[in-house]
Amino acid sequence: GILYTTVGKTGFITSLYIIFVPIFGLFLHKRIHWYVWFGIIIALTGMYLLCMNEKAALGIGDMLILLCAATTAVHILLTDHFSENVNSILFSCIQFLVCSILSLFAALLFEKITPDAITAASLPIIYTGVFSCGIAYTLQTLGQKYVSPVTAALILSMEAVFSVIAGWVFLGETLTLKELLGCIFIFTSILSAQLPEMLKTRRQNRRRA
Repeated sequence: GILYTTVGKTGFITSLYIIFVPIFGLFLHKRIHWYVWFGIIIALTGMYLLCMNEKAALGIGDMLILLCAATTAVHILLTDHFSENVNSILFSCIQFLVCSILSLFAALLFEKITPDAITAASLPIIYTGVFSCGIAYTLQTLGQKYVSPVTAALILSMEAVFSVIAGWVFLGETLTLKELLGCIFIFTSILSAQLPEMLKTRRQNRRRA
């Protein structure tokens, strides 16, 4: 999808998994509180401010990224379903094995694999393989034992904020007022989605004490 659309639209459309998760969750009879929906609206607004600088028309690349967002939502819901009853590390390893086999099969069909190309991309391959996939997805599986899939989706939407901050710190890119507001909106959405539960837990602890 990224081959056929812009980075900004990719970032925004991918973030739509934060609204796909609660919508798909309704079919699984998962209750979504009103303040979570409020947080989702704020997060989508923040994503738009953070990522969108181009025309809003949808093309083939945008539709592919939208499909990616939908499958990401399904992955979050499936992880929530299985994470409580399985070994998280083993669960992650099985995911990596299946993904590796499917990706290798697709690469053999659609890509030209050469030793020089692999060597040239060795650092990105190691980074994405070890950190982005190995560590990040394992931590996601562990974390979803303790939070709802909707809350997990909202927290994961912080990746857009971290990418902008990383570009500012490491690449010398500047943050516009619009992008800064987008970061604030996303962070606020996460707080609004979790604060009521945190206050409820605190009140219960006080009563027990």
